[in-house]
Amino acid sequence: MIPTIDLSINNQSEAIKAAEGLSTYGAVFIRVPSASNLDGFTDMMEDYFNQPVDELKQDERPEHSYQVGCTVGIEKAKCFSTRDAYCLSVIDTLEESERPTRVEESGDGSDLKCRFFHRMSTKDPNIQYASDSLENITPAAFKDRNWEKVMNDTGNIFLETIEKLSILVAQGLGLPDDTFVDAAKYGNHLLAPTGSDLGKYGYLNSVLAGFHTDLNFLTIHGKSRYSGLNIWARNTGKKIPVAIPEGCYLVQAGKQLEHYTGGNILAGFHEVVVNEKTLSQIEKQKKEHPERPLIRVSSTFFYHLSSSFALPEHLPKYPAMNVGDLVMNELKSIGLSEDAM
Repeated sequence: MIPTIDLSINNQSEAIKAAEGLSTYGAVFIRVPSASNLDGFTDMMEDYFNQPVDELKQDERPEHSYQVGCTVGIEKAKCFSTRDAYCLSVIDTLEESERPTRVEESGDGSDLKCRFFHRMSTKDPNIQYASDSLENITPAAFKDRNWEKVMNDTGNIFLETIEKLSILVAQGLGLPDDTFVDAAKYGNHLLAPTGSDLGKYGYLNSVLAGFHTDLNFLTIHGKSRYSGLNIWARNTGKKIPVAIPEGCYLVQAGKQLEHYTGGNILAGFHEVVVNEKTLSQIEKQKKEHPERPLIRVSSTFFYHLSSSFALPEHLPKYPAMNVGDLVMNELKSIGLSEDAM
């Protein structure tokens, strides 16, 4: 069972539970004193992703490896698109009934989703990577909807929450409290909501996001209006359908945390797939709110270590490298970058 960490409790026992939860499951729930209502943000993102593709593409920035603005159906799950050896080896260890849902053979491996990146970072005075200086985008049709304020307010909720958890995780690993907060001071943190059109892709076993891990340090999600997220715990090899409890957020370990700990904490594999519960939620939404678009929004936030931060060496699997180089390698593997930004 995925443990729940109470951020109102700051003691060694809760810190150890946080570190062990990430090590065992790759994920924890975190209870906050007053989990913020994300309805206004979700409504705005439903409307945004409901725009015609041509309008969404106006917000794409391929010249920046899509690390700001919109990404329209380009992101790939490397397990199935590039047949990544490590990813496939993980799948091979799973029982047939516990394996991830395969993406449709007729496609190119791209996820059935769009994503929007809104940067929540503090600019590094010693810029080494072009991504450190990108400017946010306000979509043309949303300039009168307080876009920047809504995005910043939501991003700050997640940023403040994940920093508190980072302190607990550091304590649980026997490190100084501010180890990760300091390492992430100039991180390229991203409020990164995704949107999938359930009017088009809302059929059973439709893979909205293929089996993958995240390239950042920690990922935090608010509760979605539609089910479909599955995660895999490293200790059992079992697929776990996730239902975020009320008053909680979900946090998952990413590649930067895996590298930092030399694999003591592994980046958590996960997927998003339309299931029977999703179908019921779609029908309920049609009846109760027929005027609203059928868009599954995930209120995702990616917490990064600073690009210039030197990840420690844990040979043979984890060579010494800067976070920025790890990110660029991962972006290439999921189809978002061909060259360095």
